[in-house]
Amino acid sequence: MESMSKGRVVIIVALTGILLATGVWMISILNQTAGVEIGKHGWIALGLGTFFSLVIGCGLMVLMFISSRYGHDEAADPFRKRPPSN
Repeated sequence: MESMSKGRVVIIVALTGILLATGVWMISILNQTAGVEIGKHGWIALGLGTFFSLVIGCGLMVLMFISSRYGHDEAADPFRKRPPSN
């Protein structure tokens, strides 16, 4: 098995540190807001925001796959090797 380069180790350590810091931050926020209740309008806003975020995300992914499948991305990528034109 190849040994990992120094750069990869640094990136893994940095990302692990960010993940741990995010976890600690999340737990502290959850502890501070333990007694707060969300009202009816808050649940509606949360539901609508989640729904429309998923719709937009899925729609953009569909457009990306369609664009890739029909070759619309080929003209936008000048570094991709293409066969010579006849």
